[in-house]
Amino acid sequence: MTPKSGGRQPARSRGRIQHRGAILIFTAPFVILFLLFYLLPIGYAIWKSLLVIEREGTFGQANEVFGGLSQYALVFQNEAFWESVGRVLLFGIVQVPVMLALALLFALLLDSPLLRGKKFFRLAFFVPYAVPGVIAAIMWGFLYSPNLSPFTVLTGNVDFLSADLVLWAIANVVTWVFVGYNMLIIYSSLLAIPTEMFEAARLDGAGQMRIAWSIKIPMVRPALVLTAILSIIGTLQLLAEPQVFRSFSSAVTSTYTPNMTIYATSAIPNVNLAAAFSVVLALATFVLSFTFLRITRRKADS
Repeated sequence: MTPKSGGRQPARSRGRIQHRGAILIFTAPFVILFLLFYLLPIGYAIWKSLLVIEREGTFGQANEVFGGLSQYALVFQNEAFWESVGRVLLFGIVQVPVMLALALLFALLLDSPLLRGKKFFRLAFFVPYAVPGVIAAIMWGFLYSPNLSPFTVLTGNVDFLSADLVLWAIANVVTWVFVGYNMLIIYSSLLAIPTEMFEAARLDGAGQMRIAWSIKIPMVRPALVLTAILSIIGTLQLLAEPQVFRSFSSAVTSTYTPNMTIYATSAIPNVNLAAAFSVVLALATFVLSFTFLRITRRKADS
């Protein structure tokens, strides 16, 4: 008679049940917060975007009724919203590569054995990120203002707050704030590279520039992709800096960025249209981020 090997099965089942309970206990706080502060607000915004306001007569009571996709039809007819989307896309095409290039350069400098005082430079590069975006925008706004800036020779000849330059003045603020944050992500990826690879490259006669170009940059490609996706999302959500710059420049209107358009629409108040704007913007952000991720993956696999 062959010995039965199924005697341990009940123990495994009991172990699975115990582990299942532990998993539920440890994941419950995250799941609850995820539902309350992420999924439910998204669902509520989608529902509000499907409603319209109807009144009984001119001054009758306002009632919300189901309107289907009528709010989305208004979104696609709103020229100010799509101009703001085009503006932030232009912003991102220029600002994101510049910011990530600087972040990569600073990370490579910190990882280089030739740099002295690494602790000081690491802190100096990261300190701007510790400054809140609103405070940074106010500070740079004063620096750009011809009547308030200590650099009157420059600001008197170049109007950084004009309609042609204010977008790039805002881009400079965003770059100054976030380059250190992205640098830390890339620098952490550099620290994870095995030192044996660098030693082998040095034995083959490679210098620091060659090691950086052929080993370090290819190895931190996932970190660059991550920072690029985060930057794309942040670009389409641009709000604090241009909102502050409205106090310094008349070129920044209430519909200068998509989020400012949503904020201004909800303040009318027209919450239903603002919700439709939000849903469209979220979908556009997802499509751009996903498309960028797919393109980078195809290039990495080829």
